[in-house]
Amino acid sequence: MRVLRANEYRRMPWKNGGGETREILVSPPGATLDTLDWRVSLATVASDGPFSVFTAIDRTLSVIRGAGIRLQVGTEPTALLLENSDPYSFDGEAPASADLVDGAIVDLNVMSRRGRFRHSVRRITVDGQLRLPPSHGTIIVFCQRGSVQCDAVSLESEDCAVLDSVPSAVELNAAEPAEVLLIELSASE
Repeated sequence: MRVLRANEYRRMPWKNGGGETREILVSPPGATLDTLDWRVSLATVASDGPFSVFTAIDRTLSVIRGAGIRLQVGTEPTALLLENSDPYSFDGEAPASADLVDGAIVDLNVMSRRGRFRHSVRRITVDGQLRLPPSHGTIIVFCQRGSVQCDAVSLESEDCAVLDSVPSAVELNAAEPAEVLLIELSASE
């Protein structure tokens, strides 16, 4: 298990230059936006406007702080994304733009290269003990709010634990309810 702390994430500009991203993890290590298999990052959205275009990339967005955004993707109906909304998945090449509900937000963005990798993102509340099943892929436990123990490691707000090819169940524990985003990544078959 690798533990990544919020203050260690790499800061970089958005592809379209409209803001800043904190890159949590990218695969393969050192990959660029054009060569990544998958990436997990945090973005601060401080103004209304378009999203960057990522051809052949599947994206999932989750608001983790702020009043929320209205996301317009292609011809789909506008989606309202809040801190407690289900993660929202869309094609990276689709034109997308966001309108802020009331001030800046921070979102968690998971991207995977279509045809090589796939991902899923679930929002869960850990209250007491929760067991994650074994996995052949990569599981990332992202602590959105509160404090959660992942096996013997404590995760605070915006920290994460990275579990690669976990052969046995992993325990999550929280003395008080903690909000967690569970990211699963695996090679496409």
